[in-house]
Amino acid sequence: MNSVLVVEDDAPLRRALRVSLRARDLRVDEADTGETALTVLAERRPDLVILDLSLPGIDGNETLRRLRVFSDAPVIVLTARDRPSDKVAALDAGADDYVTKPFDIDELLARVRAALRRRPGASDHPPVLQAGALEVDLVRREARLDGRPIHLTRTELAMLEILVKNPGKLLSHEHLLREVWGPTYSTESNYLRTYVAQLRKKLGDDAATPRLILTEPGIGYRWIADDPAAYG
Repeated sequence: MNSVLVVEDDAPLRRALRVSLRARDLRVDEADTGETALTVLAERRPDLVILDLSLPGIDGNETLRRLRVFSDAPVIVLTARDRPSDKVAALDAGADDYVTKPFDIDELLARVRAALRRRPGASDHPPVLQAGALEVDLVRREARLDGRPIHLTRTELAMLEILVKNPGKLLSHEHLLREVWGPTYSTESNYLRTYVAQLRKKLGDDAATPRLILTEPGIGYRWIADDPAAYG
């Protein structure tokens, strides 16, 4: 049975989350402060963490930074803070996803399922990843659409690999820039817009009705091909 640690100081909300998660056959641990969360995390080693940012004592961002020292469990931030700067700060601190309150419980549960599927140790990446008619061969480092090779530049292929290896995960502009162009790049978001537009054109994806790459305005991009209904 997979386990989830809910870190939330609002007792009624924490109780509602516990009921919903247990109804999906998940074991639930709870914490109402960051300090308690770190202790539970170290002792219980949950498979996933749902974390509020506004906590008494150390806040959610500091809790996130401290837990990343010893844990690689996926973290979904669940918070009322909806500014892009808050989202980027949490993602850069180590969050895997970001959900704002008020929220739809079915969407949150879909994101929990997606995060558990891609958690460390859940499964290795197969040599060929498939999304509909698109195939990405991680060994040969090539892509095919409807069985036909797609000509991708080295940069386009690097970006595509990062996206398809993290299905459903919200990847910030800063993260993508550092991963594709290197650690000295963090603000050149115009690079991303250009290459994402090129990728979409070559993959037959439409920014207005995306099937593969979803834009999170001001924050980053998300590969949605594994379960587009969960994010659309």
